[in-house]
Amino acid sequence: MTGYEHLRLSVADGIGTITLNRPDKLNAFAGRMRHELAEAVQLVAERDDVRVLVVTGAGRAFCAGADVGYMREVLEREDWEAAEGLVDAGRSVVTTIRSVPKPVLASVNGPAAGAGANLALACDLRIASDRASIGQTFNRIGVHPDWGGTYFLPRLVGPSKALELIFSGEMIDAAEAERLGLFTRVVPHDRLEEETEALARTLAAKPPLALALAKRAVYESGQRSLEQMLQLELEHQLRCFRSADAREGLRAFLDKREPSFRGS
Repeated sequence: MTGYEHLRLSVADGIGTITLNRPDKLNAFAGRMRHELAEAVQLVAERDDVRVLVVTGAGRAFCAGADVGYMREVLEREDWEAAEGLVDAGRSVVTTIRSVPKPVLASVNGPAAGAGANLALACDLRIASDRASIGQTFNRIGVHPDWGGTYFLPRLVGPSKALELIFSGEMIDAAEAERLGLFTRVVPHDRLEEETEALARTLAAKPPLALALAKRAVYESGQRSLEQMLQLELEHQLRCFRSADAREGLRAFLDKREPSFRGS
């Protein structure tokens, strides 16, 4: 899959992988890179042969956020339309990730700063190298968090801790990020690719409808009452009951064998 200047895309065995590919700039966003990422996420998500999406970075960083040199050019020429486009493109990326009806994993191979941090937080799960770090570094250059940081962060760590992380602008290491729940799992750096693939393969073998509906329910729960969630669970469960995958899962359980879910 080609056609992108600063991304690499691949699909194999039900796993789609998007790699941010500006390693010399720590995969910082510049030019159309944000738009390319939004397009790539949507493209891979719509493929029937993809059950899990992985987002990672090339080289020694996951993503350093905005390319500060590029942002300086935009602001110095007072191109407010371009500046707004930078933020809107980030909004498009995170909303697409959240709406994708399949698991999205961030494989955090190194520093994830600013927009890069919030790209990782937008993903459903974050598996990280023990060399990784993450931080809300926006105020270091006098700007406000974007890419959903003010939404994701307080939901993961609570409002006070979120403000501490945003106010400090500091990078925190992998162990602390795992303790806070920002990283789902931390693994040795030289095993990150292997562990990411293992997790992705495990999820790719699951029933796609059940996972898609569970993802939707979990993210909707923050805006719904218990009674509304119980109703949504009923609707989702009835959809699963009617699926071929539910019949296969029950048969496999009773036959004491591994199920083979087809996504129907």
